[in-house]
Amino acid sequence: MTTPTIDIELSAPVNPRDLGGIPIRGGILREGMALRADDLCVITGEDAQALVDGGLAAVIDLRTNDEAALTGRGPLAGYRVAYHHLPLVESISAGMPDGDAPVIEHVAMGEMYARMVESAALQLASALGIIALAPGATAFHCAAGRDRTGVLAAVLLLALGATDDDIVIDYARTSPNMPAILERTKPTIGALMARLGFDLDAMAAVTISEEPMDIAMHTMLARLRERHGDVLAPLRAAGLGEGTIARLRERALA
Repeated sequence: MTTPTIDIELSAPVNPRDLGGIPIRGGILREGMALRADDLCVITGEDAQALVDGGLAAVIDLRTNDEAALTGRGPLAGYRVAYHHLPLVESISAGMPDGDAPVIEHVAMGEMYARMVESAALQLASALGIIALAPGATAFHCAAGRDRTGVLAAVLLLALGATDDDIVIDYARTSPNMPAILERTKPTIGALMARLGFDLDAMAAVTISEEPMDIAMHTMLARLRERHGDVLAPLRAAGLGEGTIARLRERALA
């Protein structure tokens, strides 16, 4: 059964950034190719117009089916912007800690990211293909713009030849935005969790470890190399070809 939409107060994203400026093999990733963000389906009409005016050609929505059904596409649905829904997990609860754990540890988050790369390799490979072929900028997002979005940003940057250090630096830039992210996502994620039968008071008591966020991305990269040798190996097995990687690099350095 499709989850009905709800009335949502539209707001500007609080965790957006252009990946332009990051060092990659052969140079610097140009601006206006790949944008990462928190939820772009609940942005204001003004924000949607600004993205389109800035050259937005495609949106990759990494959220679950339930999340997408809850909000719809939002104001960007009124523009000629290609929309691609590529859920990286089946349920929003997939990122919740096991049992009654009161703290989400960053090592555990990194382990989850590694499993996500393995289980959603086809979606991630498809996302890289979309970015490679888009006639303009591609924006990709989940709810917070940290976990699922961070995983796609990491594999994109790896395909472009970025170093681990630069990938981790980009991932950790979300850290100071977390209070605003939690406030912005509370109405949608809270409503969805309630419908799924979660105890919202118990969820509110869950905190994120005060250790540096970069531990999670370091952990993901390390675990995937331990298991596969190459972080991108699961994506290659799912169909990511050298032609797509070459096209990404060509676009990134143009």
